[in-house]
Amino acid sequence: MLLIHCPYCEEERPELEFRQSGEAHLKRPEGSAVLSDRETAELLYFRSNSRGLVFERWRHVHGCGRFFNAVRHAVTDKFVTTYKAGRPKPEIDADGNLAAASFDANVEPGVMGDAAHTPIARTEAQQ
Repeated sequence: MLLIHCPYCEEERPELEFRQSGEAHLKRPEGSAVLSDRETAELLYFRSNSRGLVFERWRHVHGCGRFFNAVRHAVTDKFVTTYKAGRPKPEIDADGNLAAASFDANVEPGVMGDAAHTPIARTEAQQ
C-alpha cells in the first residue's frame, strides 16, 4: 500500500485517507469573468499530464482534512516530497530532479522529513 506523508499531521498514512485534487500552483488570470468559453475550458479542464515530476494538490480527507502540495513522479507514482499549501513551488533542475536551490543549503532534495516536509537536514558527518 502506498503511504503518503501529511505535512500537517506529520504522519505517513495509507493512500486511502487522501484524495488527489488536481494540479498545484495554478495561476488564475485576473478578469476571469471576461474569458471566452475556450479560455475557461483551458483554465478548468486542460492540464499538462507530463511524465516525470508533477506538482499536485492533495487533501487528507480522513485525517486533518487540510490541503497540501506534493511532488510526485507520474511514471513511478513515488512521492518525492510533500509540503504545506502556500509554500513556494520547488524548482526542477535540467535532469528533472528537485533542484538543490529549492531547499536550504544543508538539506538533501528528495528525502522527506521535517515539519514542513521539506527534505531532512544532513548532519555534519554526512556532508
